[in-house]
Amino acid sequence: MNDVAIVGAGPGGLACAIEAKRHKLNYLVIEKGCLVNSVFHFPTNMTLFSTPELLEIGNIPFIIPTAKPTRTDLLGYYRRVAQHFELKINLSEKVQSISGKRGAFQIQTSGDKVYLAKNIVIATGQYDTPSLMNIPGEEREKVSHYYTEAHPYYQKKVAIIGGKNSAVEAALDLYKHGVEVTIIHRGEDFGKSVKYWILPDIKNRIKKGRIQAYFNTTVAEIKEDLLILTGDDGIETELANDFVFALTGYRPNMGFLRNMGVEFDPKLTPVHDEETLQTNVPGIYIAGVITAGCEASKVFIENTRNHGTKIIGHINGTNV
Repeated sequence: MNDVAIVGAGPGGLACAIEAKRHKLNYLVIEKGCLVNSVFHFPTNMTLFSTPELLEIGNIPFIIPTAKPTRTDLLGYYRRVAQHFELKINLSEKVQSISGKRGAFQIQTSGDKVYLAKNIVIATGQYDTPSLMNIPGEEREKVSHYYTEAHPYYQKKVAIIGGKNSAVEAALDLYKHGVEVTIIHRGEDFGKSVKYWILPDIKNRIKKGRIQAYFNTTVAEIKEDLLILTGDDGIETELANDFVFALTGYRPNMGFLRNMGVEFDPKLTPVHDEETLQTNVPGIYIAGVITAGCEASKVFIENTRNHGTKIIGHINGTNV
């Protein structure tokens, strides 16, 4: 019997595991992918805006030679943290279901494995679950919901669907590496959350015709060598295309949480106590970006680093 089972080995899950170990609790982290799987899916050459000290967990210094960390820096840092604390993490093992109640939860995972835990922490984030467009052709191999790097698309016609940070950054990176880029966005302009220092760059590229842009436009169908676009005026346009990055956002796994009895508010945020992060289901806690539901832009590693302290402190102080 584990005192706590943690689902997700992202920064939030790791912070909970560190606190559990410090309090000498029996714990286990279960992760369907690799360590910090969400960070792994960041663009290969991504540089974060945050400073290293704001990303630290477990009081382990994050020391790099530059002012801003890259994706590679962050992956290396979290590997060192996991190694330093010798955290118990089962990687590449997906949680299929959770049943039972506080004090006697059962976690069934891939491979028909079953674990017992008194408490559950859900730290799955939302980056692993892309928001699908549900249009014909979305299942094609040339469509991806994650942007990695530009090199494989040199001299190719690439369409980016979306108008927020990830879409803008991908468009600029592709353009700078010799890719013919087109942005397709259903809004009349880029989202308000786009970083202010890259907004002039993308708008200037569009103005000069270096990057093509379709606003107030949706993709009606994705075909093998072209896209069918539909404007607000109902007019259809055919766009020659080799690859598509559908960067339309991500969402938490609502069904997984609902199956455990977790309720949601009107903004699709899991109902929880702000001080303890316990949901309406006794013994089930949430950590990390999932605490913001669909408003993930309000939550970052920087302001969720204390989630482990809150959760494990509450668990350690109760008779469960």
